[in-house]
Amino acid sequence: MYEPIRTKSVHSTMAGTTSDFPHRSREEELDIQLAGHLAALLAVTDELRALEPSTDLDAAAERLADQVARLREGRVPARTAASGGEPKLAALHRRAHALAGRALVVAASRADTAAAILAAERMDAHAAAQAEPQELTGVG
Repeated sequence: MYEPIRTKSVHSTMAGTTSDFPHRSREEELDIQLAGHLAALLAVTDELRALEPSTDLDAAAERLADQVARLREGRVPARTAASGGEPKLAALHRRAHALAGRALVVAASRADTAAAILAAERMDAHAAAQAEPQELTGVG
């Protein structure tokens, strides 16, 4: 029903020579991707810390920074300062929840238990923050 592939892939090396560009393993690619998601989550966490300081967010930021440094072979992640203006807290919590979900998927695919647990905890924390009752204003 299907014909076999008769030609050699253009992506393979020719005559046993190595290519001019470095190749990364799947594990290395997942490390890079996971570090990126966790670094983005750290940036959002730092913004949330600036708007509503809490010990939970402080502890989460330190754990996130530790995981990013571990995945980046000891290189410390860049940290963000408080941004000007007042972004909506709910939007930041939604963004953090989504980033933690992405990190959880990658951590699970590479079997990184520590990062997966941290991402799941952050998802729960941001989901709880979104579910907190909002102050209602009366119609005047």
